[in-house]
Amino acid sequence: MKIVNDSHQSEYGVMPDLVVKAPGRFHLIGEHSWFFKDKTLSMAVNLPVYVAFSKREDSSFRFYFKQLNERKKANLSSMKYKKEDRWANAVKAIIYGYTSGGFSLGGMDITIYSDILPSAGFGITTAIKIAVAVGIRELFAITCTDFQILQVIERANRRFLQVNNYIADNYAALFAKKGNLIITDHAKNLWDYVPFNFEGKKIFLIDTKVPRFSVWNEEALYEPQYALLIGDLKDQKNGVYGGWQYINNVTDINEELSVVSEETRRRLLCIMREHNDVLDARDGLEKRDFFKFARAVNHSHESMRDMYEISCPEIDWIIKRVGELEPNLEMLSKPVSCGRITGKGFARCLYAVIRSSDEENFKAKLAEFEKIFGYHTECYEVVPSEGASIVKD
Repeated sequence: MKIVNDSHQSEYGVMPDLVVKAPGRFHLIGEHSWFFKDKTLSMAVNLPVYVAFSKREDSSFRFYFKQLNERKKANLSSMKYKKEDRWANAVKAIIYGYTSGGFSLGGMDITIYSDILPSAGFGITTAIKIAVAVGIRELFAITCTDFQILQVIERANRRFLQVNNYIADNYAALFAKKGNLIITDHAKNLWDYVPFNFEGKKIFLIDTKVPRFSVWNEEALYEPQYALLIGDLKDQKNGVYGGWQYINNVTDINEELSVVSEETRRRLLCIMREHNDVLDARDGLEKRDFFKFARAVNHSHESMRDMYEISCPEIDWIIKRVGELEPNLEMLSKPVSCGRITGKGFARCLYAVIRSSDEENFKAKLAEFEKIFGYHTECYEVVPSEGASIVKD
């Protein structure tokens, strides 16, 4: 906290009026299923973003990102998206989200402090947005519910940034609860908690630094006719957790998907499998059955690799090493570790859940990865953490 206050004071000459903390996050399973109104399993993690605020007497805004040593400016009367402003566009978007909703704001000096940069893909940009949204509400004593904050963020994303509004990202950063994962139901726009209570396990997020690349355009899958196709395969009567499941009749599935190309069919089948993997993972979490949870995670990575085609050889190499932490081949049906690509895909990030006793061996494998592939990885041990909050001295 002191370093955040000191950074703000050094930049602007005043102590901040307010500091807000918001967590980074990653998605375990289901982050590619939002368009089809399925579910996403996510974890807010102890990789926080701090945003410090102080009021100004005019309508100007100054933004400072400590780790990047970058400064940007804006004005309330001319709040525009500028490609060159990069991270600052996330801050400007939230300001726009408030003003476009009829809320009155004044000028601010804002400092962002985050040891993890937005390019890592661990939800840092979302954390900036959430922290700014919560901070503005507090700083200007705005009467605004959490639901209205979500509307602010949606306007910021859709109108200002002109990107999709991923509610699983927002829910994880805003509503997460310590020691729990969060499940987003995209059909109902609701979230729920499930505890992570596996003793003797550690969770690692790995940034491989492998540059992202595009094999195919995922946006092409987000077409209403495809959502309708697999929507007809949902069994609304026999779901669990008050929801639904996809039917498992192969004949009916093949008939329904016969109208699309083999490539599209494979990817839609993957979306269906993802939903069931989320449900299996949740069941394993609630029953403290790590074997079931791990099988769901590993199964999901296989789907991402073979059917959705967003993994890469470098990430697959690390995931394979995670599997080799098993004591013997007989235990493959009851895995003691698991891992999966996470985020946008097409390289960069993955997570692994391993036994604490395997940590040294696992990190040795990462060192071997660096020698083979030439990328210097970043590995973070993470735990399920709280959502956004105002930092108290």
